[in-house]
Amino acid sequence: MSSKNFTRRSFIGKTSAGIAGAAITGSLAPGLVSCTRTGSGHGTGNDRLSGSAFATEVERLPVEEIYDYHKRLSSEPVHIFRRDKNSVKGDNEMAIADVGWKITWIKGSSMITDNAVDDFMDYLKVSHNVTVDAGPETSLERWQDLRNTIVVGTRDQLTGCSPELKASKDYELRITPDMIVVCGYDDLGAMHGLYNLESRMNLREAPCLPSELNCVRHALYDRRIVLSWMGWMEFQDPLLCHLAHDGFDGIFASVYANPNGDRTTAENSTDFYARLMFRVRQQDPKRMRDLIDRASKYGIKVYAPILWQFLGTKEDEDKLRNLVRDIVKEFPDIKGYILLTEGFWYEKWGGGHGADKEYMQNWARNWARAVEVVAEECHKADPAIEILPWEYNIDFRASNVEMKCYFIQQLSDKTIPLLTWENGKSFKIDGMEGSLRDYSINQVGPAEVTEAQIGECRKRGMKVYTNSDTFLCGGQFQTISYNPFPYQWHERYMALEKFGVNGTLESWSAGYTPNFMTEFRNWYCWSGYPDIDELLGAISDRNFGKGNRDKVLKAWDYFSQAVRFVPDTGPTWGTNNSVGSPIFFKEPPARTATFMYSWTDFSKWMSYFGSNLNPRWPFTVSRLVFYPDFTNNRNRAEDYARSSSGIAGSVEGPVLPVYLKYLKKAADLMEEGMKLYREAALASPENKRAVAVREVLIAEQLQRMMESEHALLEFEDLRMNYVAEGDKSRMNELLDKMEAILREEIDRTELSLLASSRDSRLGFQFECDYVFTPYSLSEKLEVLRETLEKHLPEAREKGRKNNG
Repeated sequence: MSSKNFTRRSFIGKTSAGIAGAAITGSLAPGLVSCTRTGSGHGTGNDRLSGSAFATEVERLPVEEIYDYHKRLSSEPVHIFRRDKNSVKGDNEMAIADVGWKITWIKGSSMITDNAVDDFMDYLKVSHNVTVDAGPETSLERWQDLRNTIVVGTRDQLTGCSPELKASKDYELRITPDMIVVCGYDDLGAMHGLYNLESRMNLREAPCLPSELNCVRHALYDRRIVLSWMGWMEFQDPLLCHLAHDGFDGIFASVYANPNGDRTTAENSTDFYARLMFRVRQQDPKRMRDLIDRASKYGIKVYAPILWQFLGTKEDEDKLRNLVRDIVKEFPDIKGYILLTEGFWYEKWGGGHGADKEYMQNWARNWARAVEVVAEECHKADPAIEILPWEYNIDFRASNVEMKCYFIQQLSDKTIPLLTWENGKSFKIDGMEGSLRDYSINQVGPAEVTEAQIGECRKRGMKVYTNSDTFLCGGQFQTISYNPFPYQWHERYMALEKFGVNGTLESWSAGYTPNFMTEFRNWYCWSGYPDIDELLGAISDRNFGKGNRDKVLKAWDYFSQAVRFVPDTGPTWGTNNSVGSPIFFKEPPARTATFMYSWTDFSKWMSYFGSNLNPRWPFTVSRLVFYPDFTNNRNRAEDYARSSSGIAGSVEGPVLPVYLKYLKKAADLMEEGMKLYREAALASPENKRAVAVREVLIAEQLQRMMESEHALLEFEDLRMNYVAEGDKSRMNELLDKMEAILREEIDRTELSLLASSRDSRLGFQFECDYVFTPYSLSEKLEVLRETLEKHLPEAREKGRKNNG
């Protein structure tokens, strides 16, 4: 982190909207505030900067029911009041007066420009109480003669625009004391230029801009695609507007379903993935049509999948061609098709794990042929349609570079490979070599296989898109709506730019919500971006108030350091539901139906093709619940450490001790940052307090996720040692350690419960709705207390009797 102390005005001169909550008083159990956490070394109730003491600030936030944030994001206005009433124009600034200015453009020349102009006028009125008159024109020929005017147009409409405008979304800003000119390469450039003005004024908290600014910004990506956090096909207009303001211009919709509703493969095949597709919702083509139309006014293009099991025969190829023709005919304005192997595959699906080279190469050739068929049919209708083949499930560890490149070699050069950015990247912890199991930010990327595939694409002159998370991990921490690791994310942005990635899919099902990280990311999607500390400093000033910048930036630096040590890289319970997963000392009673003596295969009932629930804890899918082996044959903690770190069979000795060491290191670094973050929030002005406290709440939940994972794994390891131990004194020592862990986990769970009751984003991941809720956290507390107050004392008593 730089030690530069830039002012907010210097940043604005050199170089989105969000949702704010009001504060109301709730009620908090008195014991919650005074609880201690001395065992973790993370402060006590006497420390005003500890999580327990800070709970009094969280309590002031309004209580939220589950899905409340969904309702707000679906219906509330995009723009909010931003103006700092004490702000005055600086010597090197111009200001748009409260009245007397107008905005002029060629009305009707572009729906996108018309919509962006309306948005800009609304922004000035709502955010700064500035009224700008609309001045539509039929020509902008004499635009240079205008004064007190915001001129908006394209290079074809505004003579004298910079010749440096080269491609779609590029824009030029010219600002003088009495004129603002936004000239886009096209209407998308004009729109994003206007939105950049809004971003500058948001950070300045005033309708002020540098008095002399002339800059051209080039779009670094052809397309930035994202899914919605809200749910499958949940793209309400306010969300689309937020997306456009944060620089996204593509959405991936109808995931795992053909956009025209065709279910040929899902209804007729018995292959593994077809059976999974059978469970996916039926798509309504009318809903798809409505989304495409609504997204278009924000300059957002829709991408969709094509679902097909390709059998390699002439007959099957003809059927695939007919499907593609039908889809393209019904939706000629779908921009591209993402052909993910999870739903678009050859013959028999299994990812090829363990298959020999000959089998995999044959599979690659046939899959690539199916991709080519789709490309041929799409390009007959429109050569601009993008075909994005994505061989996600093929082993992405470093040892598979040759095969991953072979897949690229088979693809038609009329396609754009969509590569998985970081998955499979190797790393070492204490000499043990692991690899990323899923989307993670502890490694910047790219993975070794991805770097090799990019090189293969460049040899063939092909563009490259990557699935690369940029503000929220699709594997790690996906139940927390954004991950405030800005310095680590920034390194990824720089790597994406370095490798010349042409387009991005920036989230999977964890999706998008507007937040400071998506705002931060947006700046680095055009050239001419600011210094990282300048930008983060301006964001800190706005969200935490002036005077807290150093603390906030240092906190973000600590958070970014912390995540680099997190060894858990899977989309599993550890980093996503450890705060919601109970600690079990003995087998708990079932909470749903069981089939232990039925002809129903109980294991299948709990799996993908059944309920996908563990009856002992049915509040979320079973893969997101840590459940011990109560036959005591397997140490599930050790198994989990090996699996989620990707170390697996690479070492013979235990992995868990090293795994826990790194988890603790990450949590401890988070705590160093949390002290500063809480202090900054407590020092924030009253009008910024709710926003600042919510930022702290998010980071605290990230830290608790690390701490709770450590607790569950350590407890299970102790339990396994306990059941194998014969020495009475040693057994009591183990019980003492388990008791200490339980007490700390109770404290953490109380704080997680408070946080979830104040922020309905926490715990939601639309693949399975809420992974944890205030209700399930309350149930976890009951289990923890029963274990502490009943099961452990019973174990002690049993030990005394057995040794009496």
